[in-house]
Amino acid sequence: MAASSLLQFPYLDSQLSSKPKSVRHLKSTPHSLHIKASTFDPSNTTPPASTTTAASNSTVTGGCNIRDEARRYSLSHPQPANNFSAKYVPFNAGPGCTESYSLDEIIYRSQSGGLLDVQHDIDALKAFPGSYWRALFDSRVGKTSWPYGSGVWSKKEWVLPDISSDDIISAFEGNSNLFWAERFGKQFLDMNDLWVKHCGISHTGSFKDLGMTVLVSQVNKLRKMKKPVVGVGCASTGDTSAALSAYCASAGIPSIVFLPSNKISMAQLVQPIANGAFVLSIDTDFDGCMKLIREVTAELPIYLANSLNSLRLEGQKTAAIEILQQFDWEVPDWVIIPGGNLGNIYAFYKGFHMCKELGLVDKIPRLVCAQAANANPLYLYYKSGWKEFKAVKANSTFASAIQIGDPVSIDRAVYALKNSNGIVEEATEEELMDAMAHADSTGMFICPHTGVALTALSKLRNSGVIRPTDRTVVVSTAHGLKFTQSKIDYHSRNIKDMGCRFANPPVEVKADFGSVMDVLKKYLLSKEPKY
Repeated sequence: MAASSLLQFPYLDSQLSSKPKSVRHLKSTPHSLHIKASTFDPSNTTPPASTTTAASNSTVTGGCNIRDEARRYSLSHPQPANNFSAKYVPFNAGPGCTESYSLDEIIYRSQSGGLLDVQHDIDALKAFPGSYWRALFDSRVGKTSWPYGSGVWSKKEWVLPDISSDDIISAFEGNSNLFWAERFGKQFLDMNDLWVKHCGISHTGSFKDLGMTVLVSQVNKLRKMKKPVVGVGCASTGDTSAALSAYCASAGIPSIVFLPSNKISMAQLVQPIANGAFVLSIDTDFDGCMKLIREVTAELPIYLANSLNSLRLEGQKTAAIEILQQFDWEVPDWVIIPGGNLGNIYAFYKGFHMCKELGLVDKIPRLVCAQAANANPLYLYYKSGWKEFKAVKANSTFASAIQIGDPVSIDRAVYALKNSNGIVEEATEEELMDAMAHADSTGMFICPHTGVALTALSKLRNSGVIRPTDRTVVVSTAHGLKFTQSKIDYHSRNIKDMGCRFANPPVEVKADFGSVMDVLKKYLLSKEPKY
């Protein structure tokens, strides 16, 4: 970046630098600053004294909304162009590779047919030290300033640096709760530092919102550029379609969804329908839907929204950065992530790795990918010592969003795991449902996929790989309310060939005082503390 350039960044209020390390929530700050690069000393990590900008003082009046306000401010306070940029390159390409594409091109594969990746100009980002980026990201949290109130767009320079804020489609997603699972950790795992990152507490109830805001924003830009895009399409096991349809509805862009018939929950099915998507229910599984959508998008001007498209991973990686923020930039020992199509495990790796590469932290956590045993191609590949990958026919699983036998991002996942000294574990149907019941009994209300991740954690604790004192984060990918039928079936003991050992069904009792008292006394006696 040119030394004389002038950048306007919201910045950390210096008064908050004394906030205690024990604070685990994302911080909000009341001030913004103009930072003049020519006077910024990279060796000085102490934020300068606060001076409030006109943007932070302006009042929304006369029908002006936050997007209008951001537009007006950018027009009245023009900033010189910066050198931040990003482009598509072949995934894991060597240093001699010259193949690259603009993010404004509609392309999903490299010349060789391999995956693409979004590559940022790291040298330009390194013009500022890690302390600068930490302070910048922290300063934007909790604001209503467009678009920085989003947990994704608060990291805009690391996501889509070239997009205009006016093109962004956002529901202020991200900034999700990092929950201290105190009782679950102590009672079931003898752990005191267990955390659950509730990515499902989001706009459409899943982590997919993080990536979809990026993808739909870019499509919005492409349509304004008169690129041939009439709509956006995806194959889905539920959550992708919910996120796509919601963000497209917000942007006024048609969305097309391919869903496998009778293989997703009703709560997941109703989301794209309610958001006005054109939904095709197809008599196949997810892998069959994925094959069809790829064929269709090759023939029609429909933009492909599945994780084959690397734009989504740029949004999803911000969940990793959020975890570091929530720990005041202290790196956890382990992060455990459910895996289906396997883009998310790479997205988390990418987020952690960027933070290390740019000096925000000095290491990355070990990653664990957790798969359902009924759809476990990555686990089998890992157990073979990475000798040969074989797709599998995914069998039915309560963790329906990861019921995928031929994952698109297999190469990305292997790269992430190898470079983080990672592990792959699996969970049977009974194990994942029991783990979900245990978690719910301690105050959570998780999805079956989080049950898969908690099962992996339990196995690694029992084997001694994860120690009692290790700080561990389990990523919860969707909200439990999307999977109420599976919970009803479990607590009704209505699942074939499953013991449902921790079911908690209602107790039938007569409508008289004596009967109610008898039942309550018996229950309360069973709950008396044992000293």
